Amino acid sequence: MGRLHIDLFVTLDGVAQAPGGPDEDTSGGFPFGGWQAPLMDDVVGREVSAGIAGMDALLLGRRTYDIFAAYWPHQDDDIARQLNAVPKYVASRGTPDLGWSGSTLLGPDVIAEVRAVRDRHESTHVIGSVDFVQTLLAERLFDVLTLWVYPIVLGQGKKVFPDGIRASGLTLLEPPVAGSAGAVQLRYAPTGTDPATGDMTRDDDDGA
Repeated sequence: MGRLHIDLFVTLDGVAQAPGGPDEDTSGGFPFGGWQAPLMDDVVGREVSAGIAGMDALLLGRRTYDIFAAYWPHQDDDIARQLNAVPKYVASRGTPDLGWSGSTLLGPDVIAEVRAVRDRHESTHVIGSVDFVQTLLAERLFDVLTLWVYPIVLGQGKKVFPDGIRASGLTLLEPPVAGSAGAVQLRYAPTGTDPATGDMTRDDDDGA
């Protein structure tokens, strides 16, 4: 069985909507599209490129697929060559145009289909695709969650962890990596269990 990676750019208040550009996702009247662009730096670029270089399949929601398919086939750099070469799988209830070479639409049982994709490849990455990611988080269907957390607060927009999402424990896989513009990479694995609780007011050393 391979590993399923979720890769997200998020703000301090957990918003992951439209980091790349003004027109990426304006749903809900979101006015901050492209919030990531002023905060990019060499560290973020290097780490993101390394993650893409290691993937052998790409799994995307419909909106992110459409954005990628309109852009990456027309680029010619290391990231573009890797994304254009690997198989692409699209989760959608509709009938997207699959003109990007190597693209396949997942069937209606998306959870079973994602498990099959993970079994088929060593390193499958989900990039962006916030709505789809929330489905995977609810099913605990991922092996690595990589968050680039940026030092801004937007106060609105689609959140990675909205109210009502399934409670789950995570464990940090490696020390954080910080970019010069203040973004911090946090890489987690799921524990497969609910979060534990305790009582910070209890002093177990006093014999109580």
